[in-house]
Amino acid sequence: MKSFIDYSTAEKIMKEYGSPVFVYSEKILRERCRELMTAFGGKLQPSYSVKANTNLSLLRIIHQEGLKADSMSPGEIYLLEKAGFKPKEIFYISNNVSPEEMQFAINRGILVSVDSLSQLEQYGQINQGGEVAVRFNPGIGAGHNKKVITGGEKTKFGIQAEFWPEVLVLLEKYNLKLVGVNQHIGSLFLEAGPYVEAAENLLNLVEAHFPGVDFVDFGGGFGVPYKEGESRLDFKELTDLISPVLDNFVKNYDNKKVHFKCEPGRYVVAESCSILGKVTSIKENYSQNYVGTDIGFNVIMRPILYDSYHEIKVLGGGISKTVCDGPVNVVGNICESGDILAHDRDIGSVRIGDIIEIMTAGAYVYSMSSNYNCRLKPAEVLIKEDGSIIKIRKQDSFENLLQNFE
Repeated sequence: MKSFIDYSTAEKIMKEYGSPVFVYSEKILRERCRELMTAFGGKLQPSYSVKANTNLSLLRIIHQEGLKADSMSPGEIYLLEKAGFKPKEIFYISNNVSPEEMQFAINRGILVSVDSLSQLEQYGQINQGGEVAVRFNPGIGAGHNKKVITGGEKTKFGIQAEFWPEVLVLLEKYNLKLVGVNQHIGSLFLEAGPYVEAAENLLNLVEAHFPGVDFVDFGGGFGVPYKEGESRLDFKELTDLISPVLDNFVKNYDNKKVHFKCEPGRYVVAESCSILGKVTSIKENYSQNYVGTDIGFNVIMRPILYDSYHEIKVLGGGISKTVCDGPVNVVGNICESGDILAHDRDIGSVRIGDIIEIMTAGAYVYSMSSNYNCRLKPAEVLIKEDGSIIKIRKQDSFENLLQNFE
């Protein structure tokens, strides 16, 4: 797995912006956007799921590249508006939200998706006669961890397909126009099969019971390789499998102008970012070797939350005499035993003071970071296509910790 940062660039960035620091590649971000815009022969419109990464500079680039956006909260809608997205380019995919949150989107002319019968009732009560989308559970789930599987029997998301008659009753009761149907099976799948099967299930439901919708959104969860040697998601295979399914649906459906959407949040941003940090200690405890770093789970929560894997590279620069070789536990600086970036991993020879790189950190990393232990959130910087380096978010200061106190 090739890094987009060499040692001299890493050293320069850390001298100016501190350690740890998030580093993004504009080139890689734009490449992923362009891949998605041309994938599927143009039959699926990609909408970026902003929860993966909310940095305003990145959102502006994604908008420039032609992607639309999915939001999950008023805060995400606010950021998308600031990044230049228009109401018709934003889809609010709500989950267990208050009437006030629904009204926030309605007031802005943003389409709302509801994912339960009670939420559809709530929506009808506050926006009678309006347009709405409904999220169904396709009965199929996929993902890298049970906590991110969003389809199937054991998940909170979507309306069970068998409840379609109740949906029709509520649509009629509140004179709502169903303009879209959506689903999501989970996050980080690398095999095409489950996605296509879930798409077929949803299209069968729409064709049988919901005439006249403008779009069908199959969700996302498109995976990227986090491990060295891991295969990429084969978009050609996915296109070859899903294209005849879409063509057959359009041929039989009453609205020939129906279009199709997908939600590739992670795929857009994950590979465009690495975290740089420093090795701060090396020790042995009861036959276990530990490499201590300044990258705690306040910075990257995915390993402790999902037992997720990120490649770790040692870029060098350490000048201490203390050297560690062989399998190690790479750990952070948070006062929790679970603050572990990698278990029993051979990352090569390590010295105190070495710069280390945590790779594929663009998705669900900064957006899930925190000030736990009153640690300061790192800066974010962008390596532009011309090689220049700009700051796109300041590092926290101690004053930030006091901001909201009365």
